[in-house]
Amino acid sequence: MANNRATKSGFAAEAQRKINSKYNEDHAQECLEWIKIITNEPINTSGDMDNFFEILKDGTLLCRLVNVIKPGSVRKINENKMAFKCMENINNFLEVARIMGVPAQETFQTVDLWERQNLNSVVICLQSLGRKGAQYGQPSIGPKEADKNVRNFTEDQLRAGQGVISLQYGSNKGANQSGINFGNTRHM
Repeated sequence: MANNRATKSGFAAEAQRKINSKYNEDHAQECLEWIKIITNEPINTSGDMDNFFEILKDGTLLCRLVNVIKPGSVRKINENKMAFKCMENINNFLEVARIMGVPAQETFQTVDLWERQNLNSVVICLQSLGRKGAQYGQPSIGPKEADKNVRNFTEDQLRAGQGVISLQYGSNKGANQSGINFGNTRHM
């Protein structure tokens, strides 16, 4: 766990401070309140890092959360507090989150939560899962996910678009390289 590790110093400590500075207590509190609503668990919804870590570190609440959203998704929740069992819970949650549509770049690594390395990435993952809630008949958090905006063009419209020269290509307005010399000319 995070308590068993040596204290970071120097560059590692500075890097950890930078990672911790991205943590937003309001977003964490929003996630914990969302978890409380869905799971009906009596948890403290304070968004401070210590509380967020203590509530989620063993992964049992995360597994119960995805089981409520998508029943039967985590077959066995390990109630044992041994390190590898807790990390297995966290890993099971992450696998289900990916299956439910959370993009890989919005998930976290198991050690980010278990060793308290990057709690902000845990918040990002929960927010992403929270946006998926409506798809499973549950309350959602955060902004609504965008719907596809498929556009169908006729052949005539596509051909007309090929003849347009976009201003994004830029223009040199007839300029050429004549008369441009770099350095001195060669004297023979």
